[in-house]
Amino acid sequence: MLNDNQVNESHINETDTEGSIDNRYLCFSLGYERFAIPLLQVREVIGVPEFTRIPYAPKYFCGIMNLRGKVISVIDLREKLNIQSRGKEENCVIVCNLDHILMGALVDSIDFVANIKKEEILEKPETQTTVRTDFIKGLYNYKHELIVFLHLAKTLSIEDILQIQKSNGTEQL
Repeated sequence: MLNDNQVNESHINETDTEGSIDNRYLCFSLGYERFAIPLLQVREVIGVPEFTRIPYAPKYFCGIMNLRGKVISVIDLREKLNIQSRGKEENCVIVCNLDHILMGALVDSIDFVANIKKEEILEKPETQTTVRTDFIKGLYNYKHELIVFLHLAKTLSIEDILQIQKSNGTEQL
């Protein structure tokens, strides 16, 4: 979770009121890697709730949870992106609104909220691989480490979206 030293040491100012809300990102950790998503997509961050598992669901699909009367599907982003867990038990769920799909993303920890201008975001490098990387929007150099900006909706397959809609009771008839 956040600690005061992480925020105060940085030139990224989490309390900057001059920055546009469009420039604010929630930075979180998956394993030993750091990622970010637009703050506008984040509805809330909660502790890890009890999940109801869904039979035959993919390994990265944690299940469904009840959030104040709404059923929300939760995926484990570490499993989905094939990232090794740190093994610590400080996990949390980021509840996101992605194009009218409410879902939860299990992550290792929330690190900070960053105000980063669009022109400071580096383009993702071209990779010579067949591995899909369209869910990476860009990179940011932060204290000699890279923060990967995720397009969270693109981490999901069509099957994932259909499963989430079905589990949430929002599937199109």
